[in-house]
Amino acid sequence: MMNERNKTNTNETPSLPGLAQSGLAAFAANKTTVASLALLLAGGFTALAGTDNRAPEVPVDIAVSSTNKVHFHGFAIGFQIYTWNGSSWGPAVPMATLFDDEGNIVATHFAGPRWKSNSGSIVLGAVVQPTVTVDTNSIPWVRLRAVTAEGPGIFADTTFIQRVNTAGGKAPLVDGAFVGQVAQVPYIADYFFYRAANN
Repeated sequence: MMNERNKTNTNETPSLPGLAQSGLAAFAANKTTVASLALLLAGGFTALAGTDNRAPEVPVDIAVSSTNKVHFHGFAIGFQIYTWNGSSWGPAVPMATLFDDEGNIVATHFAGPRWKSNSGSIVLGAVVQPTVTVDTNSIPWVRLRAVTAEGPGIFADTTFIQRVNTAGGKAPLVDGAFVGQVAQVPYIADYFFYRAANN
């Protein structure tokens, strides 16, 4: 399963509006990943996303202080995009769609890392070290601090973001064939957005 999950797609990056369809199509290309995704979705997608404001159980290294409360939770399906620089795949650039508890698209996640809601709010995050590897076959769980949060909507006044319950998204295990080669690696994750408790 690990080898199947780490196969790469070297096609050009799809546009953000078509992300949900292209993301699902990429997952559909791999039956093992589709089975895993279906199991994860059936196991709690509607129970966990959107209006569920409980903080997730996480390792202490990425916990958010009790002076902050979860105000939004979204389930992400997308890609971690890597570019071969001649010696490594370099840092990942995310491209994902966030869904609420009813399966509606509510936001996009892209380089920065940034999240932009359909209501116009946008938040830029910065990873707070350390990160935590829960599954060696998946990208780490992380805590990010909000560098900026602009506009009205679900990301207004965000203080912290957590990426947890990750599956997939790790850089390819094999070297790239040429400098500039792009690998789009499918992943899923839960994102929890926090605000100061008095907001």
